[in-house]
Amino acid sequence: MKLLKNIPVYLLALIYLVFGANYFLHFLTMPPMTGNAGNFVGVLFTTNFLLVVKVLEIGLALLMLLPKTRALALLLIAPITINILLFELLIAHQPGIGVLMIVLNGVAIIQNKEKYTGIVRERVALSKV
Repeated sequence: MKLLKNIPVYLLALIYLVFGANYFLHFLTMPPMTGNAGNFVGVLFTTNFLLVVKVLEIGLALLMLLPKTRALALLLIAPITINILLFELLIAHQPGIGVLMIVLNGVAIIQNKEKYTGIVRERVALSKV
């Protein structure tokens, strides 16, 4: 049962590891992007912003595989996942893997919600003061 609970985390980590490693090793052929999507990715690539994002993706994917750091990694990778979905919806106009990644990230965070209760409890306690 514990393995079944971790499937969303493992799938999300696998997606980030494969596509993050592909940035450096080029083992998957990616079709060229045109229009706004091509311009956007071109700017990310030429400014090395994409390099930083890919390093974060790989590092956080590895942290997701470790039970002690999983909850933190899921929270830190959530903004990247949201940006992937927003890129697909608003710039590329083609929803794709970002939808699956949002679902996997959300399910994994919900499954680990007991790790986040301290954050929520602190906020509630501070608001009463």
